[in-house]
Amino acid sequence: MSRLVLRDLALVVTVDAGDSVLRDVSVAVEDGVITEIGEVDPREDDEVVDGRGRLALPGLVNLHTHLPMTLLRGIAEGVDLQGFLERVWAAEGAVMDPATVELGATLGALESLLGGCTTQLDMYFHHEAAHRGAVTAGARHVGGPTFFDGPGPDGLSWDERMAGLRAWPEVLRETGGPEVPVAAMPHATYTNSVEHLAEVASVLRALPDQLVTNDRRLDPILHTHVSENAAENTDLLARFGATPTELLARAGWLRLRIRSLEQPNPQTHEGERVSTGPKVVFGHGVHLSDADRALAAPADVTVAHCPGSNLKLASGALDWQRWRADGIRLGIGTDGCASSNDLDMWQAMRQAAHLAALTSGHPEVDAAQILRAATIDGATALGLEHLVGSIEVGKRADLVLLDLDQPHLTPVHDVPALLVHAAGRGDVTDVLVDGRIVVRERRSTLIDTSDLLDRCRDRARDAAAAAHEVEEA
Repeated sequence: MSRLVLRDLALVVTVDAGDSVLRDVSVAVEDGVITEIGEVDPREDDEVVDGRGRLALPGLVNLHTHLPMTLLRGIAEGVDLQGFLERVWAAEGAVMDPATVELGATLGALESLLGGCTTQLDMYFHHEAAHRGAVTAGARHVGGPTFFDGPGPDGLSWDERMAGLRAWPEVLRETGGPEVPVAAMPHATYTNSVEHLAEVASVLRALPDQLVTNDRRLDPILHTHVSENAAENTDLLARFGATPTELLARAGWLRLRIRSLEQPNPQTHEGERVSTGPKVVFGHGVHLSDADRALAAPADVTVAHCPGSNLKLASGALDWQRWRADGIRLGIGTDGCASSNDLDMWQAMRQAAHLAALTSGHPEVDAAQILRAATIDGATALGLEHLVGSIEVGKRADLVLLDLDQPHLTPVHDVPALLVHAAGRGDVTDVLVDGRIVVRERRSTLIDTSDLLDRCRDRARDAAAAAHEVEEA
């Protein structure tokens, strides 16, 4: 393969351990790996991307979403979480078969990539179809089987779901796409018993020997909705005398993990954390109690903060500063399009910063901290920090270029603040995933967008009709 050179970049926001910002440098990529940062001597056969007037940053990591729900955008408005679930589950059961899930995942991944989001932790049923669709668009897609005590919208039995989990590593290898860990995604503690949650964790722990890629073992991922709104906590306390986090602890999800004190070197793995089993990601985590956080922090749990969805559904405001002070790693997510209405990680970063200021009562929120949550911290939550999340020699090239020649991005005084408080997805010009250009000059290089949109519009009409029937009833 010829070398790809991003030449004469105005700024490179590395998000390395020191949050270095480099000026007037080039980045070379070979076989998907960043090989040089600085002055790059050109070769005759280099593929060159003009970086003048461009800012490069790591691809954004959406730590909680439901990509296929892009087809359900706008069908459950003016309701809280419980009303939302009632309408959406009915629509999903009516129309979201594997072909439709694949179509919706392709659309969601395309929207994400055009906005500079290269990695998604995506919870959705018919997970094989969702993964195929996202990979088709070029995304680094972390998906896996979903679990419900009952049949769920896909109608599968529990045994069928467990069989899907055991087969998932091989399906991932056969499907291809950028390197990702195996994930298992029980929907929530209110839709899965403690016994079933424990079974999922036990089976997942038996899989790691199958997950060795590039001479490194990827820890599997456990992901579920946790304490999204106050009603969820109240319901579970009444039924089981425990919060969602306490139920997960009973199920064996919150075992002690050992974290390194420094970021692993992507080439030598020095400072690499010691793996003790699956990594756990809580979706939302808005209403974690003091006791919940005391259980979650030693287990190295990451909370995927979804400020847009939480605000729109009136679920509450996560206390960013307190959660971090209690040792909780925070990533950022958009949730699905049916609840937050878009997959815009730039808006989610801005909302997270504003909510952090509001809940702490202090106007100065560290923008660099917010940016890290949307990049390297999200990658760390998925066990991918040795591959992506920062721009460093030896890492895979998941990179995003922004056009700085815009009135709202001029002048540049504080780079993290510019990205968190001023930049947007419309500023994204080019996107690389695993060293492959998947967006060039604001257009997908892999997807016939017009054809995809036509097919999605046709299928979305059926979903809207099903949701309307539920509303009428």
